[in-house]
Amino acid sequence: MSRPRRLLTIGHSYAVALNRRLADEMHRTPALPGERAWEVTVGAPLYVRGDLRPIALEPPLAGAAPTVGVALYGTRSAHTMTYGTAARELVRGTPWDFVHLWQEPYTWAGYQLGRWAGATPHAHVTYQNLAKVYPPPVRWLERAAVGRSRAWIAAGVTVAETLRGRPPYDRMPHAVIPPGVDLAAFAPDPAARAGVFARLGWSPPGPPVIGFLGRFVPEKGLAVLTQAADALRTDWRMLLVGGGPLEGPLRAWAARHGDRVRVVTGVPHAGVPTYLNAMDLLAAPSRTTPRWREQLGRMVLEAFAVGVPVVGSDSGELPHVLGTAGVVVPEGDVIAWTAALGDLLDAPARRRELAALGHARAAEVFAWPVVARQTLAFLNRLLAEA
Repeated sequence: MSRPRRLLTIGHSYAVALNRRLADEMHRTPALPGERAWEVTVGAPLYVRGDLRPIALEPPLAGAAPTVGVALYGTRSAHTMTYGTAARELVRGTPWDFVHLWQEPYTWAGYQLGRWAGATPHAHVTYQNLAKVYPPPVRWLERAAVGRSRAWIAAGVTVAETLRGRPPYDRMPHAVIPPGVDLAAFAPDPAARAGVFARLGWSPPGPPVIGFLGRFVPEKGLAVLTQAADALRTDWRMLLVGGGPLEGPLRAWAARHGDRVRVVTGVPHAGVPTYLNAMDLLAAPSRTTPRWREQLGRMVLEAFAVGVPVVGSDSGELPHVLGTAGVVVPEGDVIAWTAALGDLLDAPARRRELAALGHARAAEVFAWPVVARQTLAFLNRLLAEA
């Protein structure tokens, strides 16, 4: 019997244990007939600054892939992240069969990892869904990193549409493989809903709760959401979970609505399912800017898994993520958002229908075992074609 193939997956987001779920699931995935099994090792930073809070390397979950902590410096920005010697030795020190790089190829950190992988087959995961012309030396790093790789993995349909015609991506094999969601961690939980209501000082049943989850920044469309809420004729409550520079204006807006609105910050990823369970619908009103459009909408996957219906804008990848399981609304259109929210607030049966569709979509398309199998199938194909 041939030995299992050795896979190293390394990336800056792996400081969070839940972000290592793909690696953990690949580690557990049995080989199909005629395939070789895989042994998976994770390279994870010992510390990252994080968008919302500082994050020290979290311990592995039960049954997880072996995790090796490595130093990562300059984590305030994707462009300044720099791996230290421990990462170099990890990439170079074992005869890996494949190195899976969850690190953008246009960054110095992504370039580092690809250079250290050298002739070992490797691929970058990329979320670039906006056609950008990078200045030197960024575009040189990207071309060098992609050019030496075996393939690239697009995290969404709009990523593939953006990159597949651009050199050197156009010469490389690629696959569209979205990130996934943990259906065990993110699941319907009425007790969690009751606990959140108690902490927030809300009494059930009360008006339906419109939820938002994510960064408090302009591109997430919070101005559209608050204006639409102000125009609603149906009674509502709102739960805003996240953090960022718009926290002050959001709290000022919340204060004008008294008991109807709660703003909650500092929630770790492991605590997100609890708050999702308190929502009757999730709003994802992202707005495209000249430098950004929605790359995935992880909050949508997580809401689907919890059984929360979703209304999302048509920014970037969101329509592809929502499919027919959510309501898609033109981005920035306050009148359309007011109508969409009002329709769902007034229709509990429609909310239940969308909740069921979303949960089924999470299980069929975005569950980590599904994503892990897709990823390993792509790597097997690349090695077979070498």
